[in-house]
Amino acid sequence: MPDNPLHILRSVFGYQEFRGQQRQIIGRLIGGGDALVLMPTGGGKSLCYQIPALARPGVGVVISPLIALMEDQVSALRQLGVKAAYLNSTLNAEQNRDIEQRLMQGDLDLLYIAPERLNNPRTLSMLSNCRIALFAIDEAHCVSQWGHDFRADYLQLSILPEQFPDTPRIALTATAEPRTREEIVQRLGLQQAEIYISSFDRPNIRYRIVQKQNPRQQLLRFIRTEHLGDAGIVYCMSRKKVEETADWLNAQGLNALAYHAGMDNQVRRQRQHKFLMEDSLIMVATIAFGMGIDKPNVRFVAHLDLPKSIEAYYQETGRAGRDGQAANAWMAYGLQDVLALREMLSNGTGSEAHKRLERHKLDAMLGLCETVDCRRQTVLQYFGEAAGEHCGNCDACLEPAATWDASLPAQQALSAIYRTGQRFGVGYLIDVLRGKIADPRVQQFGHDKLQVFGIGKTLDEDQWRSLFRQLVAKSLVDVDFNQYGGLRLNENCRPILRGEQTLMLRRDGQAAKYYVNTANRPKSDDPLWQALRGKRKEIAERLDIPPYQIFHDSTLMAMLAAKPQTLNQLSRVNGVGEYKLKAYGAEFLEILLGAMR
Repeated sequence: MPDNPLHILRSVFGYQEFRGQQRQIIGRLIGGGDALVLMPTGGGKSLCYQIPALARPGVGVVISPLIALMEDQVSALRQLGVKAAYLNSTLNAEQNRDIEQRLMQGDLDLLYIAPERLNNPRTLSMLSNCRIALFAIDEAHCVSQWGHDFRADYLQLSILPEQFPDTPRIALTATAEPRTREEIVQRLGLQQAEIYISSFDRPNIRYRIVQKQNPRQQLLRFIRTEHLGDAGIVYCMSRKKVEETADWLNAQGLNALAYHAGMDNQVRRQRQHKFLMEDSLIMVATIAFGMGIDKPNVRFVAHLDLPKSIEAYYQETGRAGRDGQAANAWMAYGLQDVLALREMLSNGTGSEAHKRLERHKLDAMLGLCETVDCRRQTVLQYFGEAAGEHCGNCDACLEPAATWDASLPAQQALSAIYRTGQRFGVGYLIDVLRGKIADPRVQQFGHDKLQVFGIGKTLDEDQWRSLFRQLVAKSLVDVDFNQYGGLRLNENCRPILRGEQTLMLRRDGQAAKYYVNTANRPKSDDPLWQALRGKRKEIAERLDIPPYQIFHDSTLMAMLAAKPQTLNQLSRVNGVGEYKLKAYGAEFLEILLGAMR
């Protein structure tokens, strides 16, 4: 294997030039130095360790947290002619022995293993007797004990610099705000590492957050209007909701599967495989699905429930548009989401310090939902990145939300909370404010005689619900989960209640707009595009691998644009390396030439 990084990039991976900081990172590792890389999903992190592993003598050892991630990457590397393998619990004894023998004989370029296996004394002993090119610690944020993907086995990886002091290490993650970065450096012993921080921006993703009205119908309209026939992921909080939503989408004529941790492991593997293999499948899942999914043509990620943090939201939405083509991140959000997550935090078993941090993260997520400013700017600022101009590719930029002076209605709402005893939920308070006595408790407790009874008739029920949601999201009132979700005043609301501070809120209720986000995508009725995709699917089914491991959509689109007439011309198309040219080039060239006859 040649040791020139650019030659490897072109001959093995089929790309003509490095992106962003890839060249510097690769040079650092080839030179024997350590690196911490923060790069968004789809930014080309894998090449940062795969190329140095091929350029340096020995085997590159990649620590990866999920079996699915290992299998997908190894399968993709083999399609490039790279000698890659993994060691995990899916292998039988004979398969394990075969891979270990290849490792000891120096017959592997890259070996993927789980952190718990690396911590095994036998594995460490075996690696000590091999020539190791580098160690790559993927999904390095898993080392953070405060993070949303914490893996205890990652804490043991600090043993690497002790046992392999002369072997370069690279830690990589797509989700780490400043505190998590510091934790990665400390826990993995990367004090001497060069830190490379790429922009967290994914400009191809359009962010949109809508208020829940009828969320299933809203989701259906979104998919039918903008993503009919596309692959997508729909996230729900509970397993029950996942299964019900998948069944409902199927009943509406869409192709959907459910996925959650409560399913049999074999069923999960089969469904994940089906998702990777098909181009138009919708996976409805809990957060158990996703990390390790390298499918590049996921065109949308939808949330029917609020994520716990911006880190979780960013990671989950980042599974859309990994190929750099236009994609959507859509979420329906409502008051019940806020109450449910606040209750989960309140009833959690963690320490007070941990609960405080989780509340801070949830508040930041709520701030993203309620902001009237650019969504992308808000996300980037959270990760410590200076945001420039408004992005022009989120709902806040495309259809700016109106604001209104809610100071007086907020005073009325706060007074209603106080005068009814600070123990009732939103529905009851709205009845009191609008002068309704549908609930017998209103008369039973004499709340129909209160000064606040009926003073809010100028607002309808949806407007009041929106106001209460924003009061809770802005932490101007607390939710007492010991009183079945009753609202209580807190110190933050005093300036509003006393009229010392103006309260501007977003005005909900604007009609939903739909945008077919198809920038740079070929027309679906283009016969050559369909023929190229058909050939890719035929080869993928023959080899039982996902179609994108043959060629990404972006590579097929480049073929469509360039219309190469010889194998030499085809070799210059981005994504066509030497191995794939030899394996599949003639079949694709035949289709391209046929279209010109």
